[in-house]
Amino acid sequence: MRFRAAIADPAATAGPAATAGPTALDRALAFPAGGPVAGPSADRIREEFAENRFRPEWTWFAEDGDGRPLARALWWGRADSERPVTLDCLQVAPGVADPAALAAALLGAGHAAFGRRPGHHLSLPRGWRDDPALAGAVAWRREAAARAGLTREIERLRYEWTPAAGSAAPTGRLVFREGTDEEFLDVFARLSRGSLDLATRYELESLTEEELAREDFEFYRDCPGERSWWRLAHLPDGTLAGVAVPSATPYHRNVGYLGVVPEQRGRGLIDEVLAEITRFHASEGAGRVTATTDTVNLPMAAAFDRAGYEVTGIRLVLEAPAAG
Repeated sequence: MRFRAAIADPAATAGPAATAGPTALDRALAFPAGGPVAGPSADRIREEFAENRFRPEWTWFAEDGDGRPLARALWWGRADSERPVTLDCLQVAPGVADPAALAAALLGAGHAAFGRRPGHHLSLPRGWRDDPALAGAVAWRREAAARAGLTREIERLRYEWTPAAGSAAPTGRLVFREGTDEEFLDVFARLSRGSLDLATRYELESLTEEELAREDFEFYRDCPGERSWWRLAHLPDGTLAGVAVPSATPYHRNVGYLGVVPEQRGRGLIDEVLAEITRFHASEGAGRVTATTDTVNLPMAAAFDRAGYEVTGIRLVLEAPAAG
């Protein structure tokens, strides 16, 4: 058995080679994409390669002694990423006796080459646990991810807004304005206190509020959305209430980051902040706005429901714990 990237020399026995090969896209397309957890379509694979979000060195296979591919892992990154950001697709050929063991070994080889362990994001339908075949396909992926060090799990609701849902008019309860980097860093730190967001709570096990605020700030600043879109939210008397960060992905507009500071929570102001983000995207002509929130974050989920966002599925995130 050998594990190698799509750029590897056919004579190599392990690890990625240094020179690019011309067949990376063809090899990625050739692997069967079916199954309960289907792989990306051929059109999407071509698009991602064309946009440099899938790359030969991030496309890995487990092969038997005859060079026959038995498993495929496709890692994804932004067009300008130096290293992959997430594992987009993990598949094992039918008939493999222990798919979890093979997939774990493939992930381990990729992680060693990347020098990091990108998380695996699984897109699933709501109620996926009720489908035995789908639940089984998720189970071996979870086991493989855990063996490869991705032991932390977060399940998130995926939401979508379209213009048909409409957007609420301003009520005057909040006033929105631009802010300095320092002001946003301060409010990001304040929002982490008592947060119901699991990723935030996990990160605070190893980071200070200020360190996490800096990471969040830099993440959203580097997203395809513009820094000029960000707004601070205040009560009419000037008291800080929260933040609205409309953002974007390489594919569409999204909600990004939003929240209400601890001392103002429980007053329904999150509806005002979300409405501001939705209005902004609507005014820019967005035909689709996406968002996610943890399944355990019931207040945020309820706010999305009230704002006309509809649940389109589940995102199961399998990731490595933060380094202590």
